[in-house]
Amino acid sequence: MTETTTELTVLTTEIIAAHVENNRVEVDALPILIKAVYGALNGLGVDVTEVEPEQPKATPTQVRKSIKEAGLISFVDGKVYKTLKRHIGTHGMTPVEYKNRFGLPSDYPIVSTAYATRRSEMAKAIGLGTKPRQATKSRK
Repeated sequence: MTETTTELTVLTTEIIAAHVENNRVEVDALPILIKAVYGALNGLGVDVTEVEPEQPKATPTQVRKSIKEAGLISFVDGKVYKTLKRHIGTHGMTPVEYKNRFGLPSDYPIVSTAYATRRSEMAKAIGLGTKPRQATKSRK
């Protein structure tokens, strides 16, 4: 046995002994408990990252059909949204991560056309985006 295996065995023995001293353990459950503790100790120090299941990438047809005038169909839940930014934010993604996750092109819109047009018209109506008018000085 290697030094690491010996250390794991000693630690496992100490933990099991302490547990059995203070808790009632059935004889049948003891081997399972030993394997569980040994496995947990053996897994310490190992970088375990959660691997998300690979999401199927959207086909060009699905991408085209997901863009509607009134809203965008989310690839996360299939619902229609005027803007996807808040929706995908609730799922812990940025627009770039969303596009990469579902294989969308970089120019995929995050806001529907109708919503963007309406916001633009409202902004123009209140004068946003124009330089302030200079007050004319009256001459005496």
